[in-house]
Amino acid sequence: MNTPNKLTVLRMIMVPIMVLFLLTGWGGAANRYISVALFAGASITDWFDGYLARKYNLVTNFGKFMDPLADKLLVCSAMICLVEMDRIPAWVVIVIIGREFIISGFRLIAAENGVVIAANYWGKFKTVAQMIMIILLIVNFGGFFQILSQIFIWVSLALTVISLITYIMQNKNVLSMQD
Repeated sequence: MNTPNKLTVLRMIMVPIMVLFLLTGWGGAANRYISVALFAGASITDWFDGYLARKYNLVTNFGKFMDPLADKLLVCSAMICLVEMDRIPAWVVIVIIGREFIISGFRLIAAENGVVIAANYWGKFKTVAQMIMIILLIVNFGGFFQILSQIFIWVSLALTVISLITYIMQNKNVLSMQD
């Protein structure tokens, strides 16, 4: 197993540990800092494994499948925990997760027909906004950060919808592959 794939597996291992700290209160007063460190560390491995895979031509079928899955697992798990912690409305998380299911469905149909659909910039902006939103919601400093958290919830939601519409418009030919 190459280094990028090891980083993907590490990210997947970090998810249940992060969930444990977020939902149980383990770590006492340091809980939110441990949780945000786990989330940020896992998020950084996402960028780093992709960088290494492309730079050193270490792209594998395992990585093509597991890397996006690990990313979705990380972000969706954190957001579901934040719903439980009453920091983000459930409907926002449902919209965001719904977009991920739709895009995954498009990619499966395309792959079945030998077409690879790359991520677009709107999707990358969406991911960055969601990661910042999650970090702000985990640390939960209040005051100005409370306002900033709310702004990032709305920015993440808007980018989620924009990236979905853009993705569908750019890849609408995938739908005709099933006729």
